[in-house]
Amino acid sequence: MALLDLLVAASMPVLKVLLVTALGFLLALDHINVLGEDTRKHMNNIVFYVFNPALVASNLSRTITFESMTKLWFMPLNVLLTFIIGSVLGWIVLRITTAPVHLRGLVLGCCAAGNMGNMLLIIIPAVCKEKGSPFGAPDSCRQYGLAYASLSMAVGAVCLWSYVYNIVRISSSNRSKEVEINDSSVRKSSRETSISQKQICEAPFFTLGDQLPYTRYEGKAQVAILDNAKQHFGMLLRKMNLKRLFAPSTTGAIVGFIVGLVPQIQRSMIGDEAPLRVIQDSASLLGDGAIPAITLIMGGNLLKGIQGSAIHKSLIIGIIVARYIALPLIGIAIVKAAVHYGLVHGNPLYQFVLLLQFAVPPAMNIGTITQLFGDGESECSVILLWTYALASISLTLWSAIFMWLVA
Repeated sequence: MALLDLLVAASMPVLKVLLVTALGFLLALDHINVLGEDTRKHMNNIVFYVFNPALVASNLSRTITFESMTKLWFMPLNVLLTFIIGSVLGWIVLRITTAPVHLRGLVLGCCAAGNMGNMLLIIIPAVCKEKGSPFGAPDSCRQYGLAYASLSMAVGAVCLWSYVYNIVRISSSNRSKEVEINDSSVRKSSRETSISQKQICEAPFFTLGDQLPYTRYEGKAQVAILDNAKQHFGMLLRKMNLKRLFAPSTTGAIVGFIVGLVPQIQRSMIGDEAPLRVIQDSASLLGDGAIPAITLIMGGNLLKGIQGSAIHKSLIIGIIVARYIALPLIGIAIVKAAVHYGLVHGNPLYQFVLLLQFAVPPAMNIGTITQLFGDGESECSVILLWTYALASISLTLWSAIFMWLVA
């Protein structure tokens, strides 16, 4: 593939995202107010409960089969590795930059969770149809590429809503607790001051037979080990919020896997002659709205970020270095080692997708998560703006390197 063709293939999908983001920004302006704050919140709920699950389920059910899963078993492990390594890099960024408490979950999430689905669903077909592509015939490249991208999107969605959702939630709740503690401390201090003044005025006189009242609390000083362990375990369960492990996108992934892996169900729903094809068509129709809706919301949130974001530049630089330099380099070492030891078959397109998973920008759904909790929205929009603006350059360079490595 010529350098100019590679530049166009890699940069056009990112430029499309940036154009739709700019449209969302314009619609959120005060004198237009089509995409105001309340509207964005309602759209987020629709994306969370309807569009994302439909997108994941429809793509998986259409492209994943039992035979393909046996060949693609390394991809879920590869996605998991991107989250683990990204989290370690995010922790390093936090240690260096000393980020505020309420932004720690956001920084970890941006370093760990890449855009595993939406970007791949846009990039892979665009690369396949370019002249001189090293991935063979455009039709077969597109078919297999969509299968790889769909599996990547499903596994990425499960990790995003079970891991990033919870760390952002815990980070946001810690900030709320700090505010409550500060308020209660002020109230408690004023109460104690008034009580002490009253006790000075009305000090009781004790006789020799009087006993200090602390003795009645001696029996409560001992707490059973079992009860203590139960309390800690219950606290852990509450913090993890296990209900969100089965978020709508996770449920959509499960449904997609069931439809795709069970031949009888797949034949009844997938294909032009399938009797229940209307269900698949309806899910696909809903899923098509996920990417533009998320991108518009991200552009709308950007307005709030420009107006009042106080995020430090060091955090943005740290996330960019982690996602666009450190992660791709580590990804090359991991994928090449997997190919060397026979864990990954020699399909160039499959290897290209595995490598690309380490180089994509942060997941746009992180903006949806911050919108749901109402904390870190402006900071998240600024992070996404800079990372997606630089993605056009980063993805172009890394795509060229990855194609050279797998060709």
